[in-house]
Amino acid sequence: MEPSHHSEAQNVGPNGKAEKLPIGKLHSVQYLVALILAVLLVGLWRLQVLNSENFRSLAEANRVRKVPILAPRGKLFDREGRLLVDNYPSVTCYLLREQVKDLDADLPLISKGLHISPEQIQATLRRYQIAPKYQPIPLKQDITPDEQAFIAAHRDELPELETLDEQRRLYPSDGFAAHLIGYVGEVSEQMLANDDRYSLYSPGDVVGRSGVEATYDALLRGTDGSRDVIVNSHGKELGHLGQELAIPGKDLKLTIDLDIQMAAERVLEGKIGAIVAMDPHTGEILAMASRPTFDPNQFAVRLTKNYWNEILNNPDHPLLNKSIQAQLAPGSTFKIVMSVAGLQEGLAQSMHVPCNGGATFYGHFFSCDRNHGMVDINNAIPYSCDTFYYTLANRLGIDTMAKYATSLGFAQKTGIDLPDEATGNMPSTLWKLKTQHEKWYAGETISVGIGQGAVTATPIQLARALSGIANGGVLRRPHVIFPDEVPPEMLQAIRENFPGSGDATIPLSPENWQLITDAMANVTSSPIGTAYIAHLEGVDFAGKTGTADVVGGRVKNSTNKSTIPNAWFVGMAPRRNPDIVVAVLWEHGYWGNNSAKLAAQVINAFVTKQRKRDNNLRIAEVPKPATTAAVSPSVSGGPASATP
Repeated sequence: MEPSHHSEAQNVGPNGKAEKLPIGKLHSVQYLVALILAVLLVGLWRLQVLNSENFRSLAEANRVRKVPILAPRGKLFDREGRLLVDNYPSVTCYLLREQVKDLDADLPLISKGLHISPEQIQATLRRYQIAPKYQPIPLKQDITPDEQAFIAAHRDELPELETLDEQRRLYPSDGFAAHLIGYVGEVSEQMLANDDRYSLYSPGDVVGRSGVEATYDALLRGTDGSRDVIVNSHGKELGHLGQELAIPGKDLKLTIDLDIQMAAERVLEGKIGAIVAMDPHTGEILAMASRPTFDPNQFAVRLTKNYWNEILNNPDHPLLNKSIQAQLAPGSTFKIVMSVAGLQEGLAQSMHVPCNGGATFYGHFFSCDRNHGMVDINNAIPYSCDTFYYTLANRLGIDTMAKYATSLGFAQKTGIDLPDEATGNMPSTLWKLKTQHEKWYAGETISVGIGQGAVTATPIQLARALSGIANGGVLRRPHVIFPDEVPPEMLQAIRENFPGSGDATIPLSPENWQLITDAMANVTSSPIGTAYIAHLEGVDFAGKTGTADVVGGRVKNSTNKSTIPNAWFVGMAPRRNPDIVVAVLWEHGYWGNNSAKLAAQVINAFVTKQRKRDNNLRIAEVPKPATTAAVSPSVSGGPASATP
């Protein structure tokens, strides 16, 4: 007889009796075992199939090191293709933290071999403590051949040390064009944390920190490459697998002319101030110099504490680009703006003002440096008669003056493609109400009429404003890189990032344009002019001087620099539709005609070069001074007695 089927499985117990196991529980155990096997199989499949590439890469990383190939930075040339900024080969020592087991034990040997103190090494490590561990840390730049030999000789003992070939910046010596060109340096923690422009950078990356280097950093820096190196467990190279070449940064051609730049640098040497030379037709900057200057080569490697302290403690601020950042009272150069306002408003044409050494307004006597006799608009500019412009300011009023000044770019950035341009200031009734919560008093208008008081300007603003007037009312946006050197989308972004008054046109009648430019020519060509001492024979050279009192007022025969006025001059050649305009600021240079002599040398360098090139510079026929007949013989003394 066959046994019967039961719904329970039988099992023999320890007492020899059969025990019954429920079939449901047996199936549950079978399912659990099957599930565990399935999970194991799926995990194995994921490890060996799905993630095989990832784990293969991790395994490769144990024997393959990716060594960066740093892209050489783009070179900088002048407008004629002459090299200004180059690169030179350099070697940097890096620390590979993944290769080090006990860095503290290695510090004395590393310190001795690289000639840096243990404290410096520890400070460097602290700077990079938040960086990923795989990121190499630069310990020392520009290491010597002896230091390279030390690293090679101690490869087994110090596998954490690695060398990397780099291209470093080589700038002109003696701070030549330093403020215009700028400098490079490591991106700081503050820049990484607070500036979105550096969101894709890492600690240790070299970036442009000022000038052209900063504005056009994205073009100049290029794209780094890398090479894969086979290494052993000690980090020693055994072979190479391949490489991705670096893409060099783009070379850029600046608008500056090396010859004009050299002239500007030469005449400014030993002084405090700035010179800007510009092509008014295009806005191209032909030269830009600022003094005192600094050595950008000191920033290209590791800036020493001594040099940094020397710069910071210099009261004349060597890092300040005075061409675009010095905001000072423009003095009598502002009288050209006043002349435009007075003529366009129909007031100045009929003004005949007696100058007896000054005039009284609102119970206060405002002095003029000379007794000019009867003055009209024709001789007011070459005389630089304060009394005339006091009277004109009183008739125009501060808000009308502000309207014309702002239309010429005062109290606004010009939009030049350089970082940190200053705005200057032009007072008005609304300005005073907003900034000082007070009403504007009529007596305050008088001093503003001669470029004193609350009005301030930068050299680049004055150059653009006066060249726009000489151009018949057409003002151009200044720039230091030719637009066709930059991709259109980047050019648009730069113009948005450097907002300003840019290209503009102001109404200026032909009659007023001719009158003002002829009067400016008399400043340098007529014996009555305040800058006749800077006269250039055979050159249609026009301009306007300015002597701006500093805080505390002018002290005659003072040897205290802080009380000596600032000397301004803005000049151009030829007088109408000029090919070059030069603005000069000489801080504590006293009379404006001192700055006029500096500007004359720069313009003479430009004219001489143009004549040598084509012998056809537009200066051939110099018109006779239009204001000679209006000048009284009794006041036609030399420039020493005229008011700059």
